Amino acid sequence: MQDNLEPQATVVIPPRHAHTATVIFIHGLGHTNLTWRMVVAEALAPRIPNVKWILPQAHKRPVSLNQGQRRPSWFDVARLPPGSDEFDEHGLSESIVLIENLILSQVHSGINSRRIVLAGFSQGAALSMMVSLTTLHYLGGVVSLSGWIPPPVRHQMLHAAPNLPILWCHGTADEEIPLSYADDAVTFLRNSVGIPPSKLQFLVYEGLGHTIHDNELNDVAWWLQTILG
Repeated sequence: MQDNLEPQATVVIPPRHAHTATVIFIHGLGHTNLTWRMVVAEALAPRIPNVKWILPQAHKRPVSLNQGQRRPSWFDVARLPPGSDEFDEHGLSESIVLIENLILSQVHSGINSRRIVLAGFSQGAALSMMVSLTTLHYLGGVVSLSGWIPPPVRHQMLHAAPNLPILWCHGTADEEIPLSYADDAVTFLRNSVGIPPSKLQFLVYEGLGHTIHDNELNDVAWWLQTILG
């Protein structure tokens, strides 16, 4: 499936009712957007019928973690858990531009930027956080599922909008992106960026590894309903 997917093939799940909001969902390393299409279509989209879902697709890049094998990736990763000094500036810049262009296209179509939410899993969560905390658009919020915030880019986030709603979901049994990475990122968001407790919800799931489950998806749907419903 991955080998036949054109890298520019963005998946769009249209709203069931009048289009008043957009969620851009960003997949993880080695995934395709088709990996998440059924999850979004079955578990999330029916709960928020006014939302258009846009699932971009990462280009295949050589991934150091996989001995240079080309895999769908938003930026290069050398090891998991990621090292604190890892920073693929070229790949990250390209991916940020791609997501920024999707945001701009929605704004140009008439959607207020405050009605646009970014969400992602793992590497896609990291990219979602980086875009949300550096963009010039005032977004409606951002969701991190099993993600992290790379330390080399944090200085660019210190002037982010302090009222940005954030939902951070993480499992206690995650070995690829350990819970300590989530704790560190949430501390950074609270203490350095200045996100107030009322805007930052940190949900921890006992026994959950580097994946998702129904309880987490229900929480995401509920949070999106409060933001975009």
